[in-house]
This record gives sequence, structure tokens and C-alpha cells, in this order.
Amino acid sequence: MRVVIAGAGSVGSSIARELLANGHEILLVDTKPEVVSRSGLRGVKWLIGDACELAVLQEAHLETAEVLVAATGDDKANLVVSLLAKSEFGVGRTVARVNNPKNDWLFDESWGVDVAVSTPRIMTALVEEAVETGDLVRLLTLRSGQTTLVEFTVPAGHWADARRLGSVSWPADVSVVSIIRDTRPITPSDDDVLEAGDEVFFLATVDAEERLRALLVPEDGA
Repeated sequence: MRVVIAGAGSVGSSIARELLANGHEILLVDTKPEVVSRSGLRGVKWLIGDACELAVLQEAHLETAEVLVAATGDDKANLVVSLLAKSEFGVGRTVARVNNPKNDWLFDESWGVDVAVSTPRIMTALVEEAVETGDLVRLLTLRSGQTTLVEFTVPAGHWADARRLGSVSWPADVSVVSIIRDTRPITPSDDDVLEAGDEVFFLATVDAEERLRALLVPEDGA
């Protein structure tokens, strides 16, 4: 897979390193020539220039990339790069870094963003996920803010404990995508029986997430 990453700072370089290790073709675009030697990356291609400029993206042959990652430290730049990638080059998937959580609302399909990643929000979610047994925790927002990845850890005595997945009437637009039990991931089926301590992961629309919360975390505590 060919991936173009705009921004070769610590975030962009880390993403490039992981993707390289997985065998993908990486092009890093940055305005500062010194980042090439400073990154210590081997096996990536480099383009020095401003990714917000159409000519630079043309030189990057962005139309041949399957994914564009906007990873600069400037939210405005990440939005512009994402929009150009979608509108001018037809890139199939754009992933944009949100530096200021207050700007989350801007990172949607109107700016060409498929997936917005806010590090502070993810860190908050991971903290909540670690301590909030019995609550529904949003981990990530996908597809222009319309779909979420959420997690629920089944507490002892919860109504879902010892229930077969297929026997639960999950809300429409909710899919159980994985269960982690004793650090081992399980691909869920209707015959799987939930256990206390299971981490259950769901994909849901924003509206369905609220219905799922009402099901799993009823106000009366049942």
C-alpha cells in the first residue's frame, strides 16, 4: 500500500516507522530539509515542500496513494491537505491529526477527512477504559464522525454476564466486532457467552451508541 504522510515530526515519523515495518511504501512530505537526517528513517521516500500547495502534492503523485495521513502540528494545514487529497486527487482514505480538541468538529467529510485522530481524546478514552468497568467508553470516531468504536468491560453481576451474544437484542446499527478475554482477542459469534471481565468492542453510529449505552448502562443500575 502506498501511503503519503504530510508532516515528518514525531507523530508523522512514528507512523512512517510502523507502516514501514509492515511492508508499506511511504512518502514523507515536510517543509524542513533537516527532518530527513533527524528522523533516522531508512527506506522511506522524501519530498521537501509544503503539502498545502497543489504543486507539491502533484509532485508527490498523490493520485497513486491509497492513503493520505495529515500529521502536521497545524490543524489548518491538516484540513487543507485532507481536502485537497479528496477533492483534487481522489485519495480513497484520509486520516487527519487533530492537535486542538476544540477543532474536532471541523474534521469531517466536508473537509475531506475520513478518520480524525485526537491524541488527547484517545488518551482520555484509554484512561477511562482502564478504570471505568461497567461503562461504555468511546475510543475512536470513524468515517466523518458518523461511526464510533466503543468499549464495554462486563462487570461481575451485570445482566450480560453469562449471556450468549446471540440472545441479546443489540440496537440497530451496532456490531460486536471483538472480545478481549484474558488478553486474548476473540472473533465474536452468536454462540459466544460473555464473562465478567470481558472487554467487548462495538462499532456503532452516533445515535446507536446512545441506545447501546442505555442497554448496557441503564440509569437504574440494573
